[in-house]
Amino acid sequence: MTSWAGRTAAEIAAAVREKRATPREVVAEHLARIELLDARVGAFRTLRAQAALAEADQLADRSDLAELPLAGVPVAVKDNLSVRGESNRNGSSATPDTPADHDHVTVARLRAAGAVVVGLTNVPELCVFGTTDGVHGIARNPWDTLRTAGGSSGGSAAAVAAGMVPIALGNDGMGSLRIPAANCGLIGLKPGPGTIPAGIGHGDWFGMSENGPLATTVEDARLMFAVLADTEAIRPSGNLVRKVAVSVRSPLVGVKVSRPYATAAREAAELLAGAGHRVRPADPPYPLWLGTTSLAHWTAGTAVDAEDLDLRRLARRTRVHATVGRRFVAGVRKGDRREQLRRRLEPFFTEHDVLLTPALARRGPAAAAWHERGWLRNVLANTNYSPLTPPWNLTGWPAMSVPFGTLPSGAPCAVQLVGRPGCELELLELAGQLEQARPWRRTAPLD
Repeated sequence: MTSWAGRTAAEIAAAVREKRATPREVVAEHLARIELLDARVGAFRTLRAQAALAEADQLADRSDLAELPLAGVPVAVKDNLSVRGESNRNGSSATPDTPADHDHVTVARLRAAGAVVVGLTNVPELCVFGTTDGVHGIARNPWDTLRTAGGSSGGSAAAVAAGMVPIALGNDGMGSLRIPAANCGLIGLKPGPGTIPAGIGHGDWFGMSENGPLATTVEDARLMFAVLADTEAIRPSGNLVRKVAVSVRSPLVGVKVSRPYATAAREAAELLAGAGHRVRPADPPYPLWLGTTSLAHWTAGTAVDAEDLDLRRLARRTRVHATVGRRFVAGVRKGDRREQLRRRLEPFFTEHDVLLTPALARRGPAAAAWHERGWLRNVLANTNYSPLTPPWNLTGWPAMSVPFGTLPSGAPCAVQLVGRPGCELELLELAGQLEQARPWRRTAPLD
């Protein structure tokens, strides 16, 4: 008997289309794996076991099954996006436990393409922090369960890395896709604005937050991106020769990049140079005010998302974050600093097509009840391990995390690719070259 748990989305969809597997058996195998492993990982806030099996049976009867790009593929959805019939808790006890009456447009597109939603994944409260823990549990890195899966799409990333689902839907407001992807050895793509529908919270964190795929292969990420963007993921024609800048400098003053992540970026640069790209060291002209601007936008986004909630029911770190952010909301809405940052960095991306950096500065913090710790301690922990993702939410430019190498612990290491608006498919192509030159293990050895 063929085992479908642990296979790629592309493999599963092909098998279902060709009637070598039924949607029910594929979904049932993944549900069984979730039941076996999730007590150790903490990926899911809620499972839709019976509903998913019923939807798998309905899918098998569709007349267009042979044409569906994600036929029978189990998918997990981050718990800040609506799934019809399920409550959307956003990691908090302050949010209403009311079933949604519709699917978010991204969920609807996945379902229309043949995917089956098996559950909603854990997030930190209001998706604020880079560790996923709270009233619904702690999401752990399947490669090192003593460490956080990252955040805020930590549950989605953990589910994919553990082989509980082949792909998952998350979103990224200050690194919330790329951080857990980097921790868990996955492809995590944050597209530019308008590429994939957003509609996250109250205003997408002033337009900084984007939905995107989490996957174990570039092929799966490309496939899911095409479905979410409602477009064809056509690979760039001809020889893709790009001017690549490699930088291992932290954008934030006082935060250093550790040796394993710096080494990964330099070795990835060597591989891209060997593939024919024009690669050279070059640091973007990050401004000194980037840290304070990032903090202002980060906290202001939380302040807006918390406006309709009972602050007394929020964890202390979230409550303080929202309180700090209220003083910045008016200024952040104007967008002056974001426009100033774009103008400052645009010449760099005129001279270079792509920026290659470490994805993180250091490994993720311990898997612990960070939501019970002080606000400043959380902010410092997040900033010290993930300073390289926020600039590209502020500019709105595409960025992605790509697994590359391993840390001394044996957990995955990762690099980040950043490009100009509209270059998502080019970033995926470069990631594919890294994957071909330095393949990574797709699923954590939890069995």
